[in-house]
Amino acid sequence: MTTSADAYPGQRLGLPPTGRGSVARVPRRLAGLAIDWLAAVVISIAFFDYDPLATMAIFAVVHILFIPTIGGSPGHRIAGMRLQLATGGWPGLWRPIVRTLLLVLVIPAVIWDPDQRGLHDRAAGTILVRA
Repeated sequence: MTTSADAYPGQRLGLPPTGRGSVARVPRRLAGLAIDWLAAVVISIAFFDYDPLATMAIFAVVHILFIPTIGGSPGHRIAGMRLQLATGGWPGLWRPIVRTLLLVLVIPAVIWDPDQRGLHDRAAGTILVRA
């Protein structure tokens, strides 16, 4: 019997402890977020004279468009992650929308469960894993 002290993030979901398919850890997630945010800022500066609302909208649109098509945002993919259903598989079309809307609210993204899934991922039934 495994105790909670022996458990690792993703164990309850049947994910491996490390390597491909394991839960993406914080440094990797922060790198992906920074890449996506920087891209949104650059586009916002180029086309909207750095409007903060435009930046947020660009960030959201990038996530909503790329998660179902390439398995994650450009930042996720560059940082070696992909988004999947918690049970494995393609997240579909509506889950990225729900996840992204909650992500831009910030608070759901910084409250995690033992599997290191933010509330935005739990609500969407998704998880970020190493690609």
